[in-house]
Amino acid sequence: MCTFIPNYDIMKKLFFILTFFVTSVSFSQLYVSSGSYVFNKGNVVYVTQDINLQNSGNIYLREEGQLLQGTTSTSTNKGLGKVSVYQEGSADNFDYNYWCSPVGNASAAIGNDSFGVGMLGSPTTTTTSTTATILASSIQNGVASPLQIASRWIYKFLSSSTYSQWFFVGSAATIGAGEGFTMKGTSGTDATTVDGVQNNPGGIGAQRYDFTGKPNDGNITVNVDAGKTTLTGNPYPSALHVNAFLLDPANTAITGIAYYWESNKATNSHLLTSYRGGYGYYSPVTLGSNGIYVPATFDAYNGDGTLNSGAASSGLVIERKYAPIGQGFMVVGNAASSVTLKNTHRVYYKEAGALSQFERSSNTNATVNPLDAVGVEEVPHFRFNALFNNQFTKQLGLALVPEATDGVDRGIDALSTRSEDLIDVYFVLDNKEYIIQGVNFDINKRIPVGVKSEANTTFKFYIPEVVNFDQNQMIYIYDALDGSYHDIKNGTYELTLSSGTFNDRFEITFLDSSLETGGNIKNDLVIVQNNSNQMLTVSNPNLVAVKSVTLYDLTGKQIFSKVKLTPQDSYQFSTSGLSDAVYLVELVTNDNRKLGQKIIISNGN
Repeated sequence: MCTFIPNYDIMKKLFFILTFFVTSVSFSQLYVSSGSYVFNKGNVVYVTQDINLQNSGNIYLREEGQLLQGTTSTSTNKGLGKVSVYQEGSADNFDYNYWCSPVGNASAAIGNDSFGVGMLGSPTTTTTSTTATILASSIQNGVASPLQIASRWIYKFLSSSTYSQWFFVGSAATIGAGEGFTMKGTSGTDATTVDGVQNNPGGIGAQRYDFTGKPNDGNITVNVDAGKTTLTGNPYPSALHVNAFLLDPANTAITGIAYYWESNKATNSHLLTSYRGGYGYYSPVTLGSNGIYVPATFDAYNGDGTLNSGAASSGLVIERKYAPIGQGFMVVGNAASSVTLKNTHRVYYKEAGALSQFERSSNTNATVNPLDAVGVEEVPHFRFNALFNNQFTKQLGLALVPEATDGVDRGIDALSTRSEDLIDVYFVLDNKEYIIQGVNFDINKRIPVGVKSEANTTFKFYIPEVVNFDQNQMIYIYDALDGSYHDIKNGTYELTLSSGTFNDRFEITFLDSSLETGGNIKNDLVIVQNNSNQMLTVSNPNLVAVKSVTLYDLTGKQIFSKVKLTPQDSYQFSTSGLSDAVYLVELVTNDNRKLGQKIIISNGN
């Protein structure tokens, strides 16, 4: 440990070179005079109060060097000098990244300033960069060398009680601290290599940008609104502890879930109808956990911007606990209010670590520190996959944690962004569609799974991964159509459905109730179809409390459902007027036992 707490009021020059052998450097205040600089190579500089960067007095953060501050509320940073920090985004000029700048305009004014893409540069040496050229909005393609950014694709997404939409930014420096923005990558290559990394190797590589400006600091407020999304992200020149931000007790105005944009890098087109992209879902679950991230299933779009149909899942394995410098993401509001990003949410965590990754084609920082694995808290969960027509996969995540209730839990349950999809699978919670759900494990618990289908869609259900949970525990999917249970942990369940929405047919269970030997529901209730009288009869001699009796045809279409039944020894339901066919009767008791039985109706129709 090497710690310096000098008095900078009497200093005229400042020059530090920090090496890998120095653990950290901390200052009470940091004043960098004109023509001087701080060079931080792969370590952390911590300043408890303000930073004053005089004209041409700079701070260079290199090889994952980071800057943290301890200001408790409003930033008092100032000066015409700049912080310089690198970050790599997609090298493909057709693909978006979601960004959030760690810096704003360098000025003598006190506090955080707005950002614009004209502040980005292309590194030439470890301490110099060439300022990017910002192309007119009529030009679609950015270029790697010399760096030219297509302003056509620079947008931010803001939410409040009065507006919620994409706002074109272009080349303007109007992106406030904590506001995320979109930017596409570049075409071509840039062979310039700084700190052992090429600016742009082309192909599936990454485009390096130099963010230069006044470092953001202190409390940064972001407006949100109920049921609306807001694009924000990590606004600091250090890593952001995403769990700490999402689960902050003062930030209850958001659902506690982060949504990350992913796109299919193989789709090379600016045309909306050719685009493939979607949102991945991050649930932090608890402050100390690694959370659960479910990757995006890519959407296709119509010319008017509406959803068309699904395409192949991204399959990206991205850790989200720590957001690297520059990473943007969406949040969803619970109320028309605001949330605050704080210095207490900042941490020193390298992107090369196991729990942090910027969303792009590849990670140029391949080194993993083995110490990152120490003390890891894996959330007990399993991933539930649905393969559609043997073409693309939708994944859900079920967390098995004592913190979860049977209702919607902030920071655990992730609401779907894909309600328009014609083919989909999701958890049914509070009559809405969820991608991640948390439950307090009970072997008798049953978790409803909803399915949307087009005609003759084949679904294959299976469990690809079980994490930090009893490996001996069976996992089934129950199909109410015929009352069958299917082992999806060790096998698959495949079926073909007609068009429709099936929110009451499938459940994930941990017991196969059809194997019960004592107290079997079949001993208590008897289902009989009397075609002579055109009547369905349910005999209930033991006066079992019955919650519902539902009749389906074999396509899964509900014919009728009788609920809130009073206990009696027999129930009768008319089947007159129904077509001659095989039907399924599903009976549910108040203690959630289920009985499914096929019947044949023959009315001579």
